[in-house]
Amino acid sequence: MIKVLIVEDDPMVSEMNKFYLQQVEGFRAEDWASNAKEVLDLLNEKVYDLILLDIYMKESNGLELLSEIRRKGLKIDVIVISAASDKESIQEALQNGAVDYLIKPFEFSRFRAALNGYRKQNYLFRTQERLNQSELDKLSRFKQERTASQELAKGFTRQTLQAVWKAVEACNSDLFSAEDISAVSGISRVSAGKYLVGLTEMGVLQMDLIYGSVGRPVQKYKIAPDGTTLITQYL
Repeated sequence: MIKVLIVEDDPMVSEMNKFYLQQVEGFRAEDWASNAKEVLDLLNEKVYDLILLDIYMKESNGLELLSEIRRKGLKIDVIVISAASDKESIQEALQNGAVDYLIKPFEFSRFRAALNGYRKQNYLFRTQERLNQSELDKLSRFKQERTASQELAKGFTRQTLQAVWKAVEACNSDLFSAEDISAVSGISRVSAGKYLVGLTEMGVLQMDLIYGSVGRPVQKYKIAPDGTTLITQYL
């Protein structure tokens, strides 16, 4: 299991990154830090494989933190997740060894592609003393997965997908949950949740975490701007 430290000063964004991380096999969110001091303290106490690093934080600058991590010679990989899209920030991050750079807002498919690519790299480096050129070529860091395909995800059926989509349309609401879809379609809440996550990966839906006064945040979904067009490829 790849141990991940999430570095983000916004608790809601951190929770979103953690949720996304849980959707990708082989990764576990170990801790969350909101500034450079917390990160360096944690790195002195524990061992992580990967940092998901924001740049713009109230008390810290992620690029300066990345430079400090490299200066200390800490053996840890970093994927930058930031709204910073200027070439200077991107270039500095890559020059300091970031294995990937995601610009907010990003599609889940891009996030998943980054982690899947990193998992392959991590596995090869852990299991091989030497790499041949073919193996090295497979570690292309920035090759994105397609966000849409006419082939359904493994375990999905067109009939159930059609039922879920009809329920989405019947909800007639900006935001809906797996429970809402289950109630309308008659399929189980767990199955509804899997299909909603799948539709989010396909770019048909967007997911938001809604915080109440108590308890854990609720995953709510809405149709993406191009969702109604994209879904026609699958129905």
